[in-house]
Amino acid sequence: MAVDYAVIVLYLAGMLAMGWWGMRRAKSKSEFLVAGRRLGPAMYSGTMAAIVLGGASTIGGVGLGYQYGLSGAWMVFTIGLGLLALSVFFSARIARLRVYTVSEMLDLRYGGSAGLISGVVMWAYTLMLAVTSTIAYATIFDVLFGLDRSLSIVLGGAIVVAYSTLGGMWSITLTDMVQFVVKTIGVLLLLLPIAVVKAGGFAAMKAQLPDDYFAPLGIGGQTVFTYVLIYSFGMLIGQDIWQRVFTARGDKVARLGGTAAGTYCLAYALAGAVIGTAAKVLYPHLGSPDDAFATIVKDALPMGVRGLVLAAALSAVMSTSSGALIACATVANNDIWARVRGAVRGPAAADEEAHESAHDEVRGNRLFILLMGVAVIGIAIGLNDVVAALTVAYNLLVGGLLVPILGGLLWKRGTAAGALASVAVGGLAVVGLMVSFGVLANEPISYGLIASLVAYVAVSLATRPTDAAVLAAWRERLAGRTASAPSAPSAPSPSGV
Repeated sequence: MAVDYAVIVLYLAGMLAMGWWGMRRAKSKSEFLVAGRRLGPAMYSGTMAAIVLGGASTIGGVGLGYQYGLSGAWMVFTIGLGLLALSVFFSARIARLRVYTVSEMLDLRYGGSAGLISGVVMWAYTLMLAVTSTIAYATIFDVLFGLDRSLSIVLGGAIVVAYSTLGGMWSITLTDMVQFVVKTIGVLLLLLPIAVVKAGGFAAMKAQLPDDYFAPLGIGGQTVFTYVLIYSFGMLIGQDIWQRVFTARGDKVARLGGTAAGTYCLAYALAGAVIGTAAKVLYPHLGSPDDAFATIVKDALPMGVRGLVLAAALSAVMSTSSGALIACATVANNDIWARVRGAVRGPAAADEEAHESAHDEVRGNRLFILLMGVAVIGIAIGLNDVVAALTVAYNLLVGGLLVPILGGLLWKRGTAAGALASVAVGGLAVVGLMVSFGVLANEPISYGLIASLVAYVAVSLATRPTDAAVLAAWRERLAGRTASAPSAPSAPSPSGV
């Protein structure tokens, strides 16, 4: 394993070096949080694919293939479909808004302060996404070095926190490009064909496995529908995804680069399912489906190649973890802390303080990444039920925020009161239904979305339309005729979302 270890160590050292290089470029808030909004098609599509294809898509995608066959591709496939929908229908408008967070978009659209409720929901989602990604380090470092679970989490998490804190989005963009290349070579070009050959080819795989392993809906139609609700819709509204859209150089980059990334996700989904199916032929009695990836890598690949493929898995985890971490810190600083501080100090004092410290915004955001990173590592060490935690986060995100966000983009009659009612009713319905049916049940997200939609439409129609001046400013921003991004309001308004 000496050669494999050398590959991994060089890879990790390279990640830290890119963090140091990114620090030299991140001299402003825009550079630190959204890479100066300057990414071209190649870097944009590579980094977008890197963030959405994390440990769950790689290790979990292979595990689903091991358990269900080719239909195990549906989870990652729905992620790709969501990214395609975001890129084709919404990304150009989102990029033209030139904001930093989803809550700032709600401010612009509904004419008020995006209150703590939307910020807290988005923060909880990004926090748990970062936590679950960080926990995946334990699996990978155990395979590599046989390290203790907690030590693995600290080691992997510390590297991600270090390069993210140093250079912000520039460091994350550079590392994600490397991670995209490593994943493409390691998973698609090496592991996929080697696994199929080791299993005897598709004919031998089909002969040794049940027919359900090759049925399009072998995983279950209801499961596929739930994946669409959670992952496809989650791609449309997540802060971690939107923050990457904000890095695009222009409308065409956001649309075409995102479309390329979404298409790549579809291919990656199928590759993971095929690798898992091959692993089922080679190792039919594994203790857990999630062991399939590590097992086939250790036993089926030659020296050196094994290290590269394990680096690919590490890349998948790191890209999602770093993207979720900077999103979590951005929301915590801009949507929560700024509003709480403004409410306590008062508008005049908060505005004066913001003016005096404008030159120091990078340091403030860097501090929040460090703080959130430490919190993520601590929670990851103490958390065991990863799937349940991530399901809760996605259910709250989609059930609470999907309707007011898409409603704001598509329906001009939607109002601030309707959006607030939608967030509250959808969020409470999801929580209540998870208590009744169970965290992993399909009903909470389905019924929660219906409740959120009904509340949004009913309350919006029952209240006064959004002020014409607010809608005019919103249309100007959507058309790209306003260059400056709004700053977080100093105090929340009573009608805020």
